[in-house]
Amino acid sequence: MRKPIAEFIGTFTLVLLGCGSAVIAGADIGLTGISLAFGLALMGMAYGIGPVSGCHINPAVSLGMVAAGRMSIAEAIPYMIAQVAGAIAAALILLLIASGKADYSVAENGLGQNGWGAGYLGEYSMVSAFIFEVVATFLFMVVILGATGAGAPAAVAGVAIGLTLVVIHLVGINVTGVSVNPARSIGPALFAGGTAIAQLWLFIVAPIIGAVAAGALFASGLLDAKDDAAETQSA
Repeated sequence: MRKPIAEFIGTFTLVLLGCGSAVIAGADIGLTGISLAFGLALMGMAYGIGPVSGCHINPAVSLGMVAAGRMSIAEAIPYMIAQVAGAIAAALILLLIASGKADYSVAENGLGQNGWGAGYLGEYSMVSAFIFEVVATFLFMVVILGATGAGAPAAVAGVAIGLTLVVIHLVGINVTGVSVNPARSIGPALFAGGTAIAQLWLFIVAPIIGAVAAGALFASGLLDAKDDAAETQSA
């Protein structure tokens, strides 16, 4: 149970601090601050729980690892259950905290849920949202697999992955609020309800497509550095 517990704690941290930065401090820190909150939360957890579970804290990442041949689907299922549970628990705690402010309303202020279309941030279309989530998750997964692969300096993997999440948020917050993580989307959507629930499918399907595509690319050997590392050692 150590690995699922670690994944629960890691996903809880990402959602509470990332979405919390938008709900509680968004007006003060802006999009840059929110982007940093997500990336730094992930970076911290990479070093906190990485040695235990690998710090996936994202069902799409776990499925990407399966596609890359780095874990089995049987190993991934407990990860994904723990990740979704952690995100839901974090969203509940965030709602309880935010509700302590007299003028807060989840209907008006939201809970950091993802979305698209009229009334949501930059009001981008569903097509734009889908493309962004697929491509951003693909690139994110490429960094994760590369930074944790053979020959990569393990000590800086968390920094590379966390900073990549920061950049993805800087570009994409106005498009979708940035998911690249089905668990991160499921937690807030369950409590925000309405449109967030209706649009939730995109933030499950698109990140999985992007992550699995990246995993398949590594599994094909086109981007996996293990052969290159072996050649270097033998030379």
